Amino acid sequence: MGAGHDGVAVELARRLAAAGAEARVVDVLDLLPLGLGRVLRGWYRWTVRACPWLYELIYRRFFLSARSPGAGPLAALAARRLRRAGPCTEVISTFHLAAQVTGLSRARGGLTVPSTVLITDFAVHRMWLHPGNDRYLCLDPAVTRAVSAATGRPARRYAPVVRPEFRRAAPVPARPVRGRDGTRPVLVAAGAWGVGEVEETARALAGSGRYMPIVLCGRNEALRDRLAGAGLDALGWRTDLPELMAAAYALVDNAAGLTCLEALAAGLPVVSHRPIAGHGRDGVRRMARAGLVPAARDTGELLAVLDGLADPDRRARLRARVAEVFAAPPVEDLLMPGLEPAGAPPHGEAGVPSHGEARRSSTGGPP
Repeated sequence: MGAGHDGVAVELARRLAAAGAEARVVDVLDLLPLGLGRVLRGWYRWTVRACPWLYELIYRRFFLSARSPGAGPLAALAARRLRRAGPCTEVISTFHLAAQVTGLSRARGGLTVPSTVLITDFAVHRMWLHPGNDRYLCLDPAVTRAVSAATGRPARRYAPVVRPEFRRAAPVPARPVRGRDGTRPVLVAAGAWGVGEVEETARALAGSGRYMPIVLCGRNEALRDRLAGAGLDALGWRTDLPELMAAAYALVDNAAGLTCLEALAAGLPVVSHRPIAGHGRDGVRRMARAGLVPAARDTGELLAVLDGLADPDRRARLRARVAEVFAAPPVEDLLMPGLEPAGAPPHGEAGVPSHGEARRSSTGGPP
């Protein structure tokens, strides 16, 4: 919906193209007729920004409840257009609605090539899962086991898909490790849409006298203007995140999404605080349980965790845990051997051509 799922899709397409495949990114919301995709995106943006309690209710009712009607009607509308998108040898979904579309199409025989679901979150809700898909790729061993048990389909771990720039240290830091007043620069992430209680977080950090908050406001210019008017350092949409992360002391995150994984890849410690509703809160809890990202319950705990990151041993332990996650196989290595399915095609469909175009279905605005 924002930029995280798109970021994964674009980077995966780049890797597959470098390995010799022909890859194309398709926005699943563009497959919905009558402009429904734009309406859905706009409605979601409004709820997470202005009415998070409503999104929390919807998330609990439709994304987690076993009695939910699911996304069947919406997926059926997109499935019709997916068949017209042209020939390919595999479809790869990086967004949960796309997984419903491909699973439904595969189960009904409308999609005759393998479908792989690349689960990009640590917390997996039922909208990611459809037994019609051929296989699932997951970030966490516990999620891998749960997904395979729920769908009856093969599931494997993969290393988070982030741009290679984040794995390389920036040669020239964009900001000093400490400011002139001795404070440590801390990035505060708000996603592409600038959502969450980041203003409160930034004020708490600045008020401590030990940290200099730098809020990444995404494309939310109103948030940026408001923070700048309050004397806080606020940045708009940036393309130099690797350099900013290389110069920061830590990242405060509220969504457990792509920015969080990019920071971990860059060796930047991450602390979760004031997570956004629904999937954001669940993702933060899951990453905390996995030992990757400490979750601060209040301002006092946030400052205490940040203070503790000055301990080299603690940073080393976090780096070791992160290294385990990124030691999983690169996703392109799991996909490229013939672009074949992990199991027999369901429902008696035809076999897979040996090579050709690899297409994935994703969602969100331009990264």
